[in-house]
Amino acid sequence: MNSPRSSRRAIETPPDPAVWQGILERDRRLDGLVYYGVTSTRIFCRPTCPSRRPRPDRVVIFTNTDSAKAAGFRPCKRCKPEAATSRDVAQKIVAAACAVLDGGGDTRVSIRAVASSAGVSERRLRELFDEVLGVSPARFADALRFARLRAALHREGDVTTAIYAAGFEAPSRVYETASRRLGMSPARYLRGAQHQRLSYTTVRCPLGYILVAATAKGLCHVSLGNDAQTLERDLLTEFPKAVVTRADAAVRDWAKALASYVEGRTAWPLLPVDVRGTAFQAKVWDVLRSIPEGETVTYARIADLLGVPKAARAVARACATNRVALAIPCHRVVPAVGGVGGYRWGTRRKAELLKREQRG
Repeated sequence: MNSPRSSRRAIETPPDPAVWQGILERDRRLDGLVYYGVTSTRIFCRPTCPSRRPRPDRVVIFTNTDSAKAAGFRPCKRCKPEAATSRDVAQKIVAAACAVLDGGGDTRVSIRAVASSAGVSERRLRELFDEVLGVSPARFADALRFARLRAALHREGDVTTAIYAAGFEAPSRVYETASRRLGMSPARYLRGAQHQRLSYTTVRCPLGYILVAATAKGLCHVSLGNDAQTLERDLLTEFPKAVVTRADAAVRDWAKALASYVEGRTAWPLLPVDVRGTAFQAKVWDVLRSIPEGETVTYARIADLLGVPKAARAVARACATNRVALAIPCHRVVPAVGGVGGYRWGTRRKAELLKREQRG
């Protein structure tokens, strides 16, 4: 079966077979992201429209309603594509709840009060947070507290004061999860990773420069950029009080392996890493390292593999927080609607990496 064509008269989605399959299945995850127009009727619909599906050779794909109208299509009267989608409503409710949780620095507000302010039940709020963000309201509030804790540790200069200033009710709660959330104890984080030993080097490659830094356990920081000096400053900013030295033999070998892979001379190297994140982030990173070179998967597919099909956005955030570019190949994850998607080190680099891998 042929894939639908794309409109050339406005912003469009590439003719991705996965998108067309989602339209055939009326996949609600595409609602508000893509629209399809039928050339024989000049009508455009949501992907969830209950109407009979047209032949694919009579379909064009749009990424927004303005594009469809600019191409001369009229909105469907059954699915009303210009009306607010359930996704839009969910996002507005979640955004309002997030504003309450983050407002005024008070992250200790009860979830019941947040739900009441958003005009939904506590149970419905949890469902919407899971659908939109992939986490519960409590986990989101917890993330806010830890973000404030990082700032407070730098500002207050005292661990206990910083803990209470961040909104925690007791220090014990922080110490239970500090290693997982901060990568170290609060006291050590306050000292800027003091005494932690890092070795690093920079190498040129077709994508600019690669900076590779490692602890005794493995890679802890791999970044891409246009010049080595900026990458070095970023490393020292992230680890301001660590003992940072130029590379030892192991780190130089790892850097050469990554550069050789980027140049297309060798296959992707499976290197040891020393990075910490949430349990969910760690699961996502493990999946990323299992994606074969030359292949891509969608954020939604990874969420499905992890057993949380509504957590595609959380998967995207886990990719965005990856500190070891290339070693954890987050560039192999792409949006379901087509294109290469975002990349911390620039979409041009991501597109070039994918192109080189697919040439293989």
